[in-house]
Amino acid sequence: MASKTFRILFVTDLHGSEKCWRKFLEVGNRFKVDCMIAAGDLTGKVIAPIIRIEENLHKCRIFGHEYELHNENEIAIMEQKIKDTGYYPYRCTLKRAEELNENKKELDKLFDELMRESIKKWLDMTTDKIDKNVKLIVNPGNDDRFVVDRIIEEHEGVIYPLGKVVHLNDKYEMVSCEWVNITPWNSPRECSEEELMKKLEKEIGRLNNFENAVFNFHAPPYDTSLDKAPKIGKDLKPVTMLGMPQTESVGSRSVRDVIKKYQPFMGLHGHIHESSGKQKIGRTVCLNPGSEYASGLLRFLLIALNKKVEYWPREF
Repeated sequence: MASKTFRILFVTDLHGSEKCWRKFLEVGNRFKVDCMIAAGDLTGKVIAPIIRIEENLHKCRIFGHEYELHNENEIAIMEQKIKDTGYYPYRCTLKRAEELNENKKELDKLFDELMRESIKKWLDMTTDKIDKNVKLIVNPGNDDRFVVDRIIEEHEGVIYPLGKVVHLNDKYEMVSCEWVNITPWNSPRECSEEELMKKLEKEIGRLNNFENAVFNFHAPPYDTSLDKAPKIGKDLKPVTMLGMPQTESVGSRSVRDVIKKYQPFMGLHGHIHESSGKQKIGRTVCLNPGSEYASGLLRFLLIALNKKVEYWPREF
C-alpha cells in the first residue's frame, strides 16, 4: 500500500500584514493541505497615528502622503489599509502622539498592546475558517517581541511549536527555533553563533530520529541561495558599487553546520525576504518562500512530502 502524501502550506515573515494573513487562511482552504505553517516574524514594526484635529477631522501621514479623514467610514477604511501594509493604526490626539514620541517606555508599552491585540485577532480568524483536521502551526521569529508567545500558546486550535517536537503525522516530526544570528537591527531574538548553536542542539536533541525530521529554523543556512541580502554599511545604508546594490550572505553558520551534521529530511527557513528558493545541503532540502508583505502579496510554498520533498512556489 502506497504511503499517503503529506501536504504543507508554508509562509513566513508576514510582519503584521493582515492582508497576507487573510490570504494565508484562504490559500490553506483552497489547496486542501494537511498542515499550515506560519513561521516567524508575525508582527509589525510601525505605529501609524490617526490624529484627531477636531470633531469631523482626523489626519494621518503615511505612505508618503497626508490624508484628511472626515467621518468614521473614512477612518475605518484608512485603518484597514494600514493593517494590510503591516503597520498598526492608532487613534489619538496630537498631544498624545507627541508624548509617545518623547517617551520610549510608553511607546514600547503601546507596541506590546497593539501586537497582542493583532495576533489574537489573527488567531481568532482561524476558528471558523480552518478545518479542525488541519494542523495549524504558528511561531514567532527574531523580530517578534516575547509578549506574543503566550497569546499563541494559549489559543485553542493553534500549535505553538517552540520547545517541543511537533509530530506532523505518524512519519514526520519537526523541531523549531526562532532565534537568528546577529543582525544590524538589534532584534529581540538574535544572539551569537555560539549561543545559537546551543539553542539548535537543544531542540535537535528532542528528536527520535533524523531521517524524517523537519528543521523549522527561522535563520537560513549561511552561504546559500537562501541567505543573500543587501549589504549594509556601518551607517546602516545599503552598500553600492558603481550604483549597483551589493549583496552578501547573512545566514547562520550554526544552522548550516547542524544541517550538514544531522541531515534532516527538510529545512524550513525565512528571515531573508529577498532569497526565496531551494538549497540542498547533502540530502536535506532547505526552503525559503521569501516575503513581499508590505505590498500585500503573499509568497508561499506548497510542499508535498512522500519519500522525497516536492514543492511549488506560489504568490497570491
